[in-house]
Amino acid sequence: MCGRVKQLSVLAFALLLVLSGCAQRTAPAPVTKLYKGKSIHDFEPASLSAKTYTVEPGDTLYSIAFRANEDVRTLAQWNDISAPYTIVPGQELRLVAKTSRTTPTRPSRTTQTVASAPKKGYRDQQVKQNKSKPLTVKQQTVASRPLPPQKAEPTLPASKDIAWQWPSGGRVLREFSTAETGSKGLDLAGSRGDPIYAAAAGKVVYAGNALKGYGQLIILKHNDDYITAYAHNQQLLVKEQQWVNKGDEIAAMGDTDAERVKLHFQVRFRGKSVNPRHYLPRGTQ
Repeated sequence: MCGRVKQLSVLAFALLLVLSGCAQRTAPAPVTKLYKGKSIHDFEPASLSAKTYTVEPGDTLYSIAFRANEDVRTLAQWNDISAPYTIVPGQELRLVAKTSRTTPTRPSRTTQTVASAPKKGYRDQQVKQNKSKPLTVKQQTVASRPLPPQKAEPTLPASKDIAWQWPSGGRVLREFSTAETGSKGLDLAGSRGDPIYAAAAGKVVYAGNALKGYGQLIILKHNDDYITAYAHNQQLLVKEQQWVNKGDEIAAMGDTDAERVKLHFQVRFRGKSVNPRHYLPRGTQ
């Protein structure tokens, strides 16, 4: 009986030690961040400078084009890839245009043909008949159609000549940050369906939702230095290769791939995220 009581006492003492150790923890247990695959946050535009690139798991042709600072359709054309632009890991892609080699043309050999002389009697007879009949030539006039005037493609302005405006009238929810995990643009508040405007004139180089983390996304190219990105839209109102002017409505605000309705707006200079406030009109928002 004493031995059993002694054993129970030892067990109770050990239990008290365990409980006291748990009570002394003041900080929560560490939680590791779950990896959910590559997102656009892992990529930087214009970060691919090589002539070729080997596809890795999680890559899309859109993300590769974004990093190579090229239009996805141009990249697909260089690599003979048709829509919907399916690529596989291990596939090697060309990131520059193919250089066409011109083959010198050899001079063609001219063959001399000797016409056989016609019979004299037949020739004289034909000449006499032709002299007796007057030769009349009918002139047929064909009305020429005027060619349709070719629409000149707008010229992208120099960086100093770009005119900027705010893409939305909502208040700023989150500012730009240079921190590694900070926002690479501005988050602007608004209601679902609010108009999103082009911050400057340019060309639509991407319109879709293939880039994880940005939802319905539009990317405008303003010149070789600047691009702008408009993320989390509810509806896209422009198509790739389309030219837009400053202030044109390009999308409707939404919350695709976001925790709330908002516009995430980025300005990129030569592939690097820069503070949009350095370009947008001051004193308005």
